[in-house]
Amino acid sequence: MRIAVHGRLRFDTDRPKLESVLNVLNKKFESVSYTRSLAEVGGVQADRILDNDKFQQGQFDALVCIGGDGTILESVRKVGRSGIPILGVNAGRLGFLASTPFEELDQALAKLVSGNFQIDRRTLVQAETDGNLFGEDNFALNEVSVHKNSTSSMIVVNAYLDDFFLNTYWADGLIISTPTGSTGYSLSAGGPIIAPGTSNFIVTPIAPHNLNVRPLVISDDRIITLRIGEADPDFMMSLDSQSVIVGPETEIRISKADFEVGLVRFGANDYFDTLRGKLMWGHDRRN
Repeated sequence: MRIAVHGRLRFDTDRPKLESVLNVLNKKFESVSYTRSLAEVGGVQADRILDNDKFQQGQFDALVCIGGDGTILESVRKVGRSGIPILGVNAGRLGFLASTPFEELDQALAKLVSGNFQIDRRTLVQAETDGNLFGEDNFALNEVSVHKNSTSSMIVVNAYLDDFFLNTYWADGLIISTPTGSTGYSLSAGGPIIAPGTSNFIVTPIAPHNLNVRPLVISDDRIITLRIGEADPDFMMSLDSQSVIVGPETEIRISKADFEVGLVRFGANDYFDTLRGKLMWGHDRRN
């Protein structure tokens, strides 16, 4: 198999774990290439560093991502439309997406080589703006969000569904989340957990001024348009870990992307096993 590897070193204390993963990968596979951002960490062969981190269809059989969920989100932009599946190895903390524990790496790679795995196809959300602010990377696995740039006041977000007026949100911001992103920023803002594959988006206000405004689940075949109140200052717009400062005259059109990303999964109920473990469901003396 042709394997690409991406990762990052958040703390220097994580270096031994990262080096251990790289050693295992080099022993398991003959063809291993590294993203340039991983190579900057050090300890990889110069002739295996990729010149271009944007992958093409058929270039690799899988991308092994070492880190937490933030590293997975970076990897999604690297694989883009290529269809290359991502195997997330959790060297971070929580890890809803990087669901393979570091301690189970050997078993996971053996299953990968033997073909004993499934691929979860995850919906992406895309955002179009005048001026194409995010270029070719105008998609996200978790969410599109708009939020205030200053600390002093809320913003006013006018939201439309298929050009029909939905609501005016007086809030610190608004999140448009995929089912995958329902365990991310949206969950922190009080949004519901939605299982992947349910063809939904979640509209979650961030600290709304009106407490009767609640998160809303809609079909992902709708087009959501956001317009910030003209009197508001510049605001911040984010697609996962990408962010830009935007003026209030900008219109944002949000819809389901026309392609998906694949996450490598081992076992029939891997998502719910991860959910139960990370959220400590059932950790009760009565059980």
